[in-house]
Amino acid sequence: MRRFLAGLAVAGLLLAGCQGAGADPAAGAGAPVQGGKLTWGVETEPITFNPHQYAQAKARLLVWNSFDALLTHDDKGGYLPWLASSYSVSADGLTYTFKLRDDVTFHDGEKFDAAAVKANLDQLQVPGYAPSVLATQLKHFKDAVVADATTIEIHLNQPDVLILDFFASPQGAQIAPKSLKSPNLKAGGPDVVGTGPFILDRYTKGQEVHYKRNPDYKWAPSNAGHQGPAYLDEVTYRFLGESSVRVGALTSGQVDVAEGIPATEQESVKADPNLTFSRSLNSGTAYNYYFNQTRAPFDDIRVRKAFRDAVDVDAVLRGVYRGTATRAWSILSPSGQFYDPSLEKTYGNNPADANALLDEAGWSAKDADGFRTKDGKRLTARIVLSAPYVRDKRDILAQAVQAAVKQTAGIDLQVKIVDAGTATDAINKNEFEVFDNSRADTDAGAALSLILPKGAPINRHGYNSPEIDQLVAQAGATGDVAKRKEIYVKLQKLLTDNATLLPLYAPADQVAAQKKVGGLGFEPTAGVPGSAYNVWIGN
Repeated sequence: MRRFLAGLAVAGLLLAGCQGAGADPAAGAGAPVQGGKLTWGVETEPITFNPHQYAQAKARLLVWNSFDALLTHDDKGGYLPWLASSYSVSADGLTYTFKLRDDVTFHDGEKFDAAAVKANLDQLQVPGYAPSVLATQLKHFKDAVVADATTIEIHLNQPDVLILDFFASPQGAQIAPKSLKSPNLKAGGPDVVGTGPFILDRYTKGQEVHYKRNPDYKWAPSNAGHQGPAYLDEVTYRFLGESSVRVGALTSGQVDVAEGIPATEQESVKADPNLTFSRSLNSGTAYNYYFNQTRAPFDDIRVRKAFRDAVDVDAVLRGVYRGTATRAWSILSPSGQFYDPSLEKTYGNNPADANALLDEAGWSAKDADGFRTKDGKRLTARIVLSAPYVRDKRDILAQAVQAAVKQTAGIDLQVKIVDAGTATDAINKNEFEVFDNSRADTDAGAALSLILPKGAPINRHGYNSPEIDQLVAQAGATGDVAKRKEIYVKLQKLLTDNATLLPLYAPADQVAAQKKVGGLGFEPTAGVPGSAYNVWIGN
């Protein structure tokens, strides 16, 4: 199960390879205990509880509480059966046949079968329902044929190995067919149900969401940590956007677990004998600033390179994250198997070059405020941050970058933090020069398919070329991991040479808890916090 720990011992040890510190997370919790209620403070309130609409990495732990997928990832990026019992691929790569478990039921009592899988795929084809899924993860999907109750054939128009990642992703999670007819389908909630180990039974907007154990759950995958129903009777997630409030709630005992522990609080949490702390890098892409090349000033590569050279990223990260952030040098997270380490220290933090490039580009004058100008116009760039996606003090980070480019190169970076609707409107109207993004996809290819090809859903940088489109397509058509890495290394170099983006840091998640809590961990491969399935409260 993607949300579970690979190779997790029943004793509840953390996933091997996670970068933890502080007390042993298993200490004090003892052996797994059945029953109990847990309260968990989370940084981000989901925009939606419908897994097909999933877009927030911070919401994954909630998605996997109440929904399951056909497959899950192991700790090496491979696939394991979940609601499927097995799968096979035709020699031409155009047909994927899934054999399904016959003992699974949805929370509403409906039986899970091949017809249910087809109903979910049919819903994803509905215009306007999940356009980004349709344009990327299912772009080569042709049709689904129900061979019998426990067999479904997925036909593609052309080979696409990323279809497996879709069937192991939140967007590929299974919703009960009756729920697909709900008037609240897009928003999700108590009347949009899955097959997961918990049932979402109460949601109070702006405050909390409550889950109760699914007593019938018996279809966890082999790397789930245990089998059968979840240990906890109930789990409540409280939406505590302010980091100081989350940590305060944890240290005072108001919550049992908190995620999103800021750099300013990590040392004190690690030193607290009553708490445990663990950390894991996310997979997918790094947190990057992308330059909008479809309009001035970043249609000029000299200005893009100058902005990149104007920022001492290491110094900015130290100032904001106090040494806890992992520097990024590529579009991809350094924790992923396709990351190219040869790009490290090949650019950036070069004020002399930044200023020379801007002079060359004609931005040689300065106004009374010290900002560069050309033809009487200030060198201005706008970044619009969507509030529901602001995590890890990214608002403070933006202010630090803003100060750096002003002081070093006279660039006026204007930072705007707005609601989701306003941010979407700005993007649609092309009223921005910089946009920020990170992806927690388990397969980096899924993220690059969303960001790089011409017309891709989040290709807001406007860097298009037949070579990029061809490379992305080639990587998606082969299952050869070495070949895919070769292709993704080429793509990373192309983006670096073009100064398409300024990589900043590799997103990480931190989880702290009372010592009585056991079974906490991170999703295999993805590196984001796991759901509550394997969590218990010791006596």
